[in-house]
Amino acid sequence: MMSNLSTPQNSSIIMVIDDHVDNLKLLSDMLDEQGYEVRQSLNGLTALKSIELSSPDLILLDLKMPDMDGYTVCQKLKKNPKVQDIPVIFISASDEVLDKVKAFSVGGCDYISKPFNLAEVLARVENQLKVKRLQQALKDRNTHLESLIKTLEEVNQKLEDISRLDPLTQIGNRLHFNDCLEREWKRAMREEEPLGLILCDIDDFKLYNDTYGHLQGDRCLRDVAQGLKMAVFRGTDLVCRYGGEEFAIIVPNTDCLGAEPICQRIVEEFKQLKIPHGTSSVSSYVSVSVGFASLIPSINLRSDRLIFLSDKALYGAKEAGKNRFFIYQ
Repeated sequence: MMSNLSTPQNSSIIMVIDDHVDNLKLLSDMLDEQGYEVRQSLNGLTALKSIELSSPDLILLDLKMPDMDGYTVCQKLKKNPKVQDIPVIFISASDEVLDKVKAFSVGGCDYISKPFNLAEVLARVENQLKVKRLQQALKDRNTHLESLIKTLEEVNQKLEDISRLDPLTQIGNRLHFNDCLEREWKRAMREEEPLGLILCDIDDFKLYNDTYGHLQGDRCLRDVAQGLKMAVFRGTDLVCRYGGEEFAIIVPNTDCLGAEPICQRIVEEFKQLKIPHGTSSVSSYVSVSVGFASLIPSINLRSDRLIFLSDKALYGAKEAGKNRFFIYQ
């Protein structure tokens, strides 16, 4: 009996492929004594089928075999994604440099010449198993890191989304509006098309809060946000809370003529919603004043010019009596 020359760190599975029964038995007995689980095969084809069904941790492969030599067996293994990472140690009576070079070129990780020294075989086997364990540990760590990175990216995206969402009305906030306006401004400049902006303000909202309380005022803001979304049909239009009781709607590719029916729908929407407002100076229900302006962006203009003109239009609607829209011409 051979004394233990090494102590395997786990019950690794080793497949020995050799058409010589004596070599097969010698290697198998030696590995078995060291605590390895050993599988045997006398030819390459049978070995490939066995490996496909249940992968070993390492393969000892004879180079010269009938029907299918070790080179071919190794090449087939390395072409199979399922088993291509299994380390292959070639065993051969040939000590020719060209044979060794070819063995490494087809994917072998080591080469042992016959007649082999058992202690050397064990040392080389354990060395490759250590490498495999380290590679697997690194692979597992990378997989774990990739999972952490993906989770972090998802969390960051959620935080980004939250940072752009108005918590009360659940529509875009001022930050989201600013970014989207700049993006649409640049796009409209490239396309040489008009960009429209609607500013809406709830009429007499301070009186509403004073009359119904701030909790009801919050409900009113949520209802107004949803009412504006219902009044704007196009998927390209964006409704945001601009600040306080003021809302902004970016309407791409819209000039003054195209804006009129949109603004009219907004005013009419709140007549249909009929949110009670007993202290309003213009209606028995919550109403809005609407201002619209449109520009074709150019290198000499900035997006804040569009905001300025829309705000002037909103002021015009309020000066004219509220509960109406005004289009800046």
